[in-house]
Amino acid sequence: MRPHALAIASRTAGALLQGLGLASCLWCAAAAWAQAPQPAAAPGAPPAATAAPAPAAGPAAQAGPAPVALDGQDLLRHLNAVVSWYGHITTDIQMLGLPSEVLYQDQAQDLAAQVVKLAFQSARAGAVLIIAQENAKPGAGGNDQAQRRAQAEARTAAKVQDLQAQIAALEAKLPSLAGARRADLEVQVERARGQLDLQQALLDAIRKMKAFAAENGGTAGDLAGSIDQLARTVPEALGQGTGAPKPAAAAAGAGPARPAFSSSGGLLSQVASLYDCMTSERKIKDLLERTDRLRDGVEKTRTPLRDALRSTIQDSQAQADRPLPADGSAAEIKAEIQSERALTDRFKGLAGTLLPLSQETLLLDDSKANLERWRDLVQRASGRVLRAVLGRVAVILVVLGLILALSEAWRRVTFRYVQEPRRRRQFLVLRRVVSGLLIVIVVTLGFVTDFSSLATFAGFITAGIAVGLQAVLLSVAAYFLIIGRYGIRVGDRITIAGTTGDVLDVGLVRFYLMELAGTGMDFRPTGRIVVFSNSVLFQAGTPLFRQIPGAEYAWHEMVVALAPEGDHQAVQDKLLGIVEEAYAGHRVEMERQHEVIAQRGEIQVEAPRPETRMQLGDAGLELLVRYPVPIRDAKAVDELVTRKVLDLIGTDPDLKATVKGTPKIRNMNK
Repeated sequence: MRPHALAIASRTAGALLQGLGLASCLWCAAAAWAQAPQPAAAPGAPPAATAAPAPAAGPAAQAGPAPVALDGQDLLRHLNAVVSWYGHITTDIQMLGLPSEVLYQDQAQDLAAQVVKLAFQSARAGAVLIIAQENAKPGAGGNDQAQRRAQAEARTAAKVQDLQAQIAALEAKLPSLAGARRADLEVQVERARGQLDLQQALLDAIRKMKAFAAENGGTAGDLAGSIDQLARTVPEALGQGTGAPKPAAAAAGAGPARPAFSSSGGLLSQVASLYDCMTSERKIKDLLERTDRLRDGVEKTRTPLRDALRSTIQDSQAQADRPLPADGSAAEIKAEIQSERALTDRFKGLAGTLLPLSQETLLLDDSKANLERWRDLVQRASGRVLRAVLGRVAVILVVLGLILALSEAWRRVTFRYVQEPRRRRQFLVLRRVVSGLLIVIVVTLGFVTDFSSLATFAGFITAGIAVGLQAVLLSVAAYFLIIGRYGIRVGDRITIAGTTGDVLDVGLVRFYLMELAGTGMDFRPTGRIVVFSNSVLFQAGTPLFRQIPGAEYAWHEMVVALAPEGDHQAVQDKLLGIVEEAYAGHRVEMERQHEVIAQRGEIQVEAPRPETRMQLGDAGLELLVRYPVPIRDAKAVDELVTRKVLDLIGTDPDLKATVKGTPKIRNMNK
């Protein structure tokens, strides 16, 4: 090889090292050279160092390298995919408050920002390579729209400067001229100023159009402008923003993170945490899939670039090994040097595009590994929360089962040992109240997390219930009075609000009566049921009349009008004897009920027995005979007394002469 060729090769290597300035480029070039196929030597051929010189560089050798299979749309699609991936990395995943989660998030954001930087670095280098390749095509002058705008701006600015200099020169001559020559010169100055105004207006229009194209990414074919437009969407990743990148939670508007699991939390909080864990796990899985797709896209973009770089290295080595012709002219040597410079520029462009893509692949692998570790962390937290949820649900179900079992045992014991229906009903109602209260407490403790908020909420709820359900609450409060010591029970005959009836049922908020109607002491069912709210007991104008518990008797009296003359004492003794004879069949029951009243009330009450009294009434002298009767047998007793009195009056002349009119029997409890 000639010394001149060695010098050319040395300059080429120096330009490569000076242009790249990175040791990684040397590694890339060496790897590509090692993978390049070496020409096989024929049997018996001399070594490569003593091989026959290659033919002189002809038109085929100077035709230039083959074009790179790289499209601007591919670069833009790759950038869009990277920007979209970066947006999902920084905003999709919600922070759960796990200890190591911040480290994974920061590392994911840092790796994503580096991937974005490398993607834009590779895209800008690729755009330069594509533009150079387009300009190198036959017939291409390199005057795309951006270049044409720049050239038009330069030409117009040069014209403006020339016109300004021309006007300054003409104005400098004006003081030294007079007459017609001065007038002609002033006309030239005015014309020059008019042209200057026109060129300045044209220059302003060109610059405005250029600024607008720069702000909006240029025209559709302006690749560099489109790349700049995409770069403005992620200024924080490229270090063009005013501050550091925002954390994912703040950028997504998720607010402060809460703990993924807390042993003091309620079931609702744990279920919400479990849902957040599952959502984060799903989003991380989606990011892993996006990362794999992005890496596949990078590999597809690297493949033609790697092939072109390998071809460029082979062309450069072949050109460096090819000696110049012995009788080569200066034009041939210059063309050879230009070809080597073209290979050098091509190598720089390919290496500048390929190297960031290779680094981007490594960062994507690191990002995938970081996301996988993050996913494992969230999966472990999700498992803990799921076990806590299942454990709490199991505890709640066990406690509720115990409460229901105790309630059933309470019911069985009540039916077995409480024989009185009224007491049995009271115990069963108390059982429902206690069981319901315990179930509410267990469910509240199991589901609620923040009891301070619950207390405030319960206060408002209680106030609303007290206002909206005051009648119901009053009825519930009256129920405990009804079932009290002197309350009412099923079978009692009571009088309330002018209605007399027998109690059929006593509920928590109302009681039911079988209505009775009649005159005097003759009461019969009307076939209707009267429903009263328990709160009627608190109404001042609605008294309740009922028998004392254990005392099922009433007082009746017989009124007999007497003549002033006659044996009044004999009449009194005879009538009292008739009443005592009718009372004799119920004396034992009456005395027993009297003892019950004395024991319940702890007061001294005289035993019920028939008695008589003489008095002066509106109709004259009257004899009153009072006697107790059982409520259930009152009609039979009154009928017996009536018959015996009428028989006595009809058979005794002295009694008939003393008694005036017909005796009357009336109910003293009315």
